[in-house]
Amino acid sequence: MTTTRFCIVRHGETDWNIERRHQGHLDIALNDLGRRQAMAAADGLAGQHFDSAYTSDLGRTRATAETIAQHLGLAVYDEPGLRERHYGIFQGRTVDEVAAIDPESHDRYRARDLDHDFGGGETLRGFARRVIQTVERLAAEHVGQTLLLVTHGGVLDVIYRHAHGRDLVSARDFVIPNAAFNWLQAGPDGWHVLVWADREHLQRALDEVA
Repeated sequence: MTTTRFCIVRHGETDWNIERRHQGHLDIALNDLGRRQAMAAADGLAGQHFDSAYTSDLGRTRATAETIAQHLGLAVYDEPGLRERHYGIFQGRTVDEVAAIDPESHDRYRARDLDHDFGGGETLRGFARRVIQTVERLAAEHVGQTLLLVTHGGVLDVIYRHAHGRDLVSARDFVIPNAAFNWLQAGPDGWHVLVWADREHLQRALDEVA
């Protein structure tokens, strides 16, 4: 085979996800639902074969990845290139809170300005370059294999756009749920989304709790 197959999973839910508070590089733990989502993801991937597993080196992703990897008998490796974007002054704040203290940054965030760093964070252009370089490198290093990646919503946003040849500045019109399965394939003819935002395993887990 000349292709590399990926299952890319966003970390389980955190309290800041509920509050719509930017986490960025801040280390926020999974909440109770997030831990259950990680377990559901582990159950949902039972029987799947993975050659390697990589995770962002932040706590919420590593906790999700370790839960899955333990059930699959995998070692999991830190990959800092899969970190969420550094949001500068947005980190620890909601969009409305930033609007109150820095209207210019708020407006540039809304416009998806490619070159604004929000006061010491990453530009969208630089963040996307980092993410694409990371996944392209992993694809090249693991040709013919299937990889599990555990990462963040912003990273998945970039990967989805890259696979579809879409720009970075248009509004997001696709969902990126916590702990959903996103299956992609990379090869000589580029990247292709096979399945996006598969949440069947999460629904089964909720039904079992109910």
